[in-house]
Amino acid sequence: MRAIGGLWRWRHNPLRRTSDLVEAWVALVALLLILVVTPVIGSLVAGIAEDSLQQSVRDQRAARHPVTATVVRKLDRSPLDTDPETSSSRDLRSRVVADWTAPDGSAQHGTAMANLKSPHHGDHFKIWTDQHGRIVARPLDPATATTHAVLAGFGAAMLTAGAVESGRRLIVWRMVRRRYARWDQAWDRAGPDWGRTGTGS
Repeated sequence: MRAIGGLWRWRHNPLRRTSDLVEAWVALVALLLILVVTPVIGSLVAGIAEDSLQQSVRDQRAARHPVTATVVRKLDRSPLDTDPETSSSRDLRSRVVADWTAPDGSAQHGTAMANLKSPHHGDHFKIWTDQHGRIVARPLDPATATTHAVLAGFGAAMLTAGAVESGRRLIVWRMVRRRYARWDQAWDRAGPDWGRTGTGS
């Protein structure tokens, strides 16, 4: 809004310099770019990210399978997990040795993280595996994918706005430097005796 006010103020002002008008136009163009281009870029990035992430959701759901594992025995807590200051959802998970059957029918045995606070032999819990029974991370949730896409679009919009504002500031900085350089040249031409009575005439 300052750009529009600046244009109106300099429109018929006899003290207006060309650089003042250019600076106001640069500010107005930057404002319009931020208001128009930034949302468009944010929407495009969000749409592309949404498509890509939702495809990842479909791929992961096709390749990862929930299976039921049976606790064989509980393992001691990892030294990395003994910090009493850390409190998170990891507190409800325990490292155990477990048996499970892979989606391809093969029997598997190994270490897993059980969502049981105090697991005992024979307890059951769910894990995610690939087709061959190797433990993998839980597949991405569609809602989480959408949230990530929205955040990506918002981040792209903010980066675009920041780039436009940085460009505006750079242009104005160079204009001010040129203005100061012209003032220095004008003072040099006026000479060191400018303003003294009886000099220069």
